[in-house]
Amino acid sequence: MTQHWDFVIDRTDLSRTGVRPLPAPDSVALEDGEVLLDLERFALTANNITYGVYGDRLGYWRFFPAEADWGRIPVWGFATVRRSTVETIPVGTRLFGYLPMATHLVTRLERRPWGVVDISPHRAELPPAYNSLVEAAPGPLDDQIALLRPLFLTAFLLDDFFAGNDDFGADVFILSSASSKTALGLAWLLARRGRRVIGLTSDRNAAFVEGVGHYAETRTYAAFADTPVDGQAVFVDFAGAPEVVAAVHHGLGDRLVHSAVVGSTHQADGAVGPGRLPGPRPTFFFAPDRLRQRSKDWGGEVLNARIQAALEDFITANAWLEVTTHAGPEALEAAYRAVLAGHARPEDGHMVTPG
Repeated sequence: MTQHWDFVIDRTDLSRTGVRPLPAPDSVALEDGEVLLDLERFALTANNITYGVYGDRLGYWRFFPAEADWGRIPVWGFATVRRSTVETIPVGTRLFGYLPMATHLVTRLERRPWGVVDISPHRAELPPAYNSLVEAAPGPLDDQIALLRPLFLTAFLLDDFFAGNDDFGADVFILSSASSKTALGLAWLLARRGRRVIGLTSDRNAAFVEGVGHYAETRTYAAFADTPVDGQAVFVDFAGAPEVVAAVHHGLGDRLVHSAVVGSTHQADGAVGPGRLPGPRPTFFFAPDRLRQRSKDWGGEVLNARIQAALEDFITANAWLEVTTHAGPEALEAAYRAVLAGHARPEDGHMVTPG
């Protein structure tokens, strides 16, 4: 087994992967301003596949560049500073944030009043939300935080966006891909505010979605049109399926007051794009933009505290997550292929340790 490695993926064919050897951490010469991070563990979810699918369009391949046609899909996880030339970020500092799938990483970090920021020149024009790392002492919820925080963050920002717009006057929210962790987070937040939520899901996941208890009603995609939806509705599309968007828009027409696209943008270009659907134009919700706005409004420290408090409440209230840990590159590849093929169950939580 390669002791020090980097997991890479063909940017044109996400099923083609490779493991590249890395030089031993203590043999790497650091320049001023650089630190060497040892990766401890990271989460692998369907969200990471989305990063690969939209890597070129939304810039995800640019965070951790690789050679030729290879790319490094970012993941969320924990790392510890092994070596440092930055006085304010000493050896032993443990961080949570955006990382590559690898045993270690050399990067440029700087301490700011609200936390640690990656200031690598190639990341200067990328969304600041992905360049921030949070100091994190080890805790009993580390696996759940790594698996859920990035997804819950999007849910938190969506809920905040809707609440800030008086829910667009909606009587009900309809969420596609209702078994996805982001949709589950949003459904829980909306229900906590007393909002009625309908979950749309596949036949395979219907029992799970009903069982979590966040949705007032669960419908399969095929059965969506069988029962009318009363009142005005907001639709949040996590599925990225044009036929689902079309069914909701045609089913509700003018009673659809807002249509949000999360995690996918191809609806705007396809056969059900703007001008071809009744109701409002599907609008892409880009979480980093909302995060930037709220960071300005509240300050980074208050924002992080609110997100963390809500996340811990969500984790405590949701016992459905089943965490499996995979060690080493071979186990990572097997888990990656399962997630890529869509074989993972909604309750599965895949954590990876380098060795």
